[in-house]
Amino acid sequence: MNDGDRIRRAGEYLAAEYNARRPLDIMVQDFAPRSQEEAYAIQDVFQDAMTAVRGSAVGYKIAYTNAIMRERSGVTEPCSGRILSNGALDSPASVQRDDFVRLGVECEVAVKLSSEIPASDTPYSREDIYDAIEWLAASFEVIDGRESADAEEQDPALKAIVTNISNAGAVLGDPVENWRDIDLPASRGRLIVNGEAIGEGVGSDVLGHPVEPVAWLANNQSRLGKNQSRLGKNLEAGSIILTGSFVPPFMLNAGDSALVSIEGLGEARLDVS
Repeated sequence: MNDGDRIRRAGEYLAAEYNARRPLDIMVQDFAPRSQEEAYAIQDVFQDAMTAVRGSAVGYKIAYTNAIMRERSGVTEPCSGRILSNGALDSPASVQRDDFVRLGVECEVAVKLSSEIPASDTPYSREDIYDAIEWLAASFEVIDGRESADAEEQDPALKAIVTNISNAGAVLGDPVENWRDIDLPASRGRLIVNGEAIGEGVGSDVLGHPVEPVAWLANNQSRLGKNQSRLGKNLEAGSIILTGSFVPPFMLNAGDSALVSIEGLGEARLDVS
């Protein structure tokens, strides 16, 4: 089996197992990814197959921008996944618990791009990204945790990337276009479930500034595009980008009501039935 066949087979395997609600045991298969480049290529095949049931790609999630999450997972740098349209909801939103295997949320700043950020040989800085931003918003990332077997001495980043880092959608609060005067690194984000405070963090917890992960993503896309392992190396205009959680993931059950509040950016709400 050549590399192209392995990548295609792995992506198709993940889509079939995901849709059947079975464990994603990709890392113990003979077509498991051997590098981050392969993991992202498999993720592309996986997510392309998922568009048939979950809609077209509308953006990206960035994971492990928070040091606490990196320490817990053993992942040493951020990773990215895709967001598909059927899971991208406006707040207030509601979902059915039975539509998920393990439903959870993360509290994040969402960024919408007004213009394309093209691949570049010169790394982007955070400030380079500002003019491409249409708005920011308080948001939830919706996750659907799946069991998965680990291979001996595997790189935890490979499993995270290849399984799209558990993304199942997003809940987006009201857009804030005049965000540049907000002290985003100091902005406090809070997760409240059923009226109880669950956790909080500040914007500096995600790579020092909530927009910094967008620069990381643009640079990572450029790097992967050079290796022809990513289907699209530009960040597309209109993309929604979730920049990483202020607090660790929290799992939800039927009857729960979750609220994320971020200073200067407002709130987003998700109810589970």
